[in-house]
Amino acid sequence: MSTTTNRTYCIFLHAYLASVLQQLEQDLGELLSEEMKQIPELVASFLSEPISPTTFLEFEERLQQILREFGRKVMEFTCNECEPERAEDAPHDTTYEAGGYRRMNHKTPNRYVETTFGRICLWRRGYRYWHRDQKEPNIFPLELLFGLFHGATPALANELSRMMAEAGATQTRVLEQAKRQFDVAISVQRLRDIVAAVAKSMEELRQHYQVLRLLELLHKADESRGRCKPVLSVGRDGICMPMTGGGVYQQGATATVTVYDRQGQRLGTVYLATTPESLQPQLTADLTALIRETLYQWCEEQGRPLPRLCYVTDAGDNECGYYSKVLCRMRDPRDSGKYLHWHRIIDYFHTTEKITAMAEALFGAGQKASSWARKMRKLLRQPSGASRVLHSAAAMRSLYGVRRNHEDDFERAYNYIRSRTRHMQYAEFKRMQLPIGSGVTEAACKTVFTQRLKLSGMGWGHQGAQVILDLRTILLSGIWDDVYKASVDNRNPLKLKAYHKHNDQPLAEAA
Repeated sequence: MSTTTNRTYCIFLHAYLASVLQQLEQDLGELLSEEMKQIPELVASFLSEPISPTTFLEFEERLQQILREFGRKVMEFTCNECEPERAEDAPHDTTYEAGGYRRMNHKTPNRYVETTFGRICLWRRGYRYWHRDQKEPNIFPLELLFGLFHGATPALANELSRMMAEAGATQTRVLEQAKRQFDVAISVQRLRDIVAAVAKSMEELRQHYQVLRLLELLHKADESRGRCKPVLSVGRDGICMPMTGGGVYQQGATATVTVYDRQGQRLGTVYLATTPESLQPQLTADLTALIRETLYQWCEEQGRPLPRLCYVTDAGDNECGYYSKVLCRMRDPRDSGKYLHWHRIIDYFHTTEKITAMAEALFGAGQKASSWARKMRKLLRQPSGASRVLHSAAAMRSLYGVRRNHEDDFERAYNYIRSRTRHMQYAEFKRMQLPIGSGVTEAACKTVFTQRLKLSGMGWGHQGAQVILDLRTILLSGIWDDVYKASVDNRNPLKLKAYHKHNDQPLAEAA
C-alpha cells in the first residue's frame, strides 16, 4: 500500500464533482421537472375559483409544501452526488484522527439525515479501521465533511439550538415547532444530543467572541460625547433553580459585564452563567478570564487608556469574596507592578431595604416609618449620605427606642450600612456616571434563568442545565451568529487525508 499522502479528501471530491458537473445539471433538471409542474397547476386552480381568505390560506399552505418538497429533493440529490458511485473511483485508504481506514465496497444508507427541508436519505461510503482486531467504529468521510450534528445538518442544528435557548422554550414545544416549520420528527433524546453537541462546540469559542463584543462596545463608548470616562461594570449574583437528584447546592449563578458611554448610558452587556456549585469556582474562572482578556486587548492592542472599572453587587458572601480575592488583586495590563483600581459599589436598592428594616424596627409598620424611610432614601443619595442616614437612625433610636423583639433587626440593618459606608458613596458614584444599582445583574437572573429554566414543572440535572445556560448566554450576549459560524468552521476535518493506489491525475489537476 502506498504511503504517499495526497492533498485532502475535500480536494478529491472537488475534482470528482468538477468532472461530472454538466451531467449533474441535466440529471437534477429531469428530477425536478415534475415537481415544478405542480406550481402552475396550483396557481391556475387558485385563480379559477372565487377568492376568499380560506382559498388564499389553502393556496399559500400548499405552495409552501411544494417548495419544501422541492428543496428536500434538491438537498437529497445534491448530497448523494457528492461521492462517486463506483468504489474504485473513491480513495482506497484514508486516515482520520491518527488512524488508518480502508474503503468499503458498497455504499450504505443513512435514512435519518434531518435538514431544514425535512428528512433525506444519504447514501455514503464507509471506511473500516485497518486493524480488524481493534473494535473501532467505521467512519463516513462525507458525513464528516458535511459537519452533521447527530444526523442533523448544521443549518437545522442551528435552528433547533436557538429554539432551545429562547425564553419560554421546552423540549415539547421545540419538537412541535420543528415538525411544523421543517417537517422534522425526532426523539427527545436526539434533540438533546444535537443541542448538547452544538453547545459544546460554541462554548469553546464563547470567550473569544464575548471579548470582541466588549471591545466593540468600548470603542463606541470611547467615541461617545460626555465629560466622564467610559465605564466597564461587572456584577454577579445567585438565583435558586429547580434541580433533580436531591443535590445540596441549589443556587445557580450569573455574571454580567456591561459597558456604559460617557453619559452613563448602557450600550450593551455580555452574560455568563453556571449551574449550582459550591463557592462558584467555574463562574469565577470564566468571569476573571473574560475581564483580563478584554482589558489586555483594549490596552495592549488598542493602545487606549483604561475605562473606569466598577463592581456593583449586593453584599453576599460570594460577591464580596470575588472582589476581595480576585478583583483587588488583578494587575494593570499596562504595568504589572500595579493593581487595577475598582470602584466597589453596594447596590443602592439593597441598602434602601435596610433603611426600611430600621424604620419598621423604630416606628412599626405605618405612616411614620414610611415617611422616615422615604426621607432617608433621598438622603442616601446626597454627599456622605450613608453616614448621615446612620446619624439619623441613631438619633431616632435615642428618642423613641426600638420596638420590643426588633432589636436584632435594627442592629443587623444598622451594621450592614455602617460596615460598608465607603462602598455607598452614591453621590460621588453618580457624579462619575457609575451605576449605583445592580439592576442589570438582577435582570440577568430573570432573563437567563427564570424565563427559561424555572418554568412550571421543570427540574434540571447539572449537565442538561449547563447546556441551556451556555446557549442562552451566547444568545443574550448578541454573538450567536458569529460564534455558530466559527464553530461550524471548526468542524471541518482538515486532517482527513486520502491515500490512493490508482491514478492520481484528477487530484493533480484540482490542485
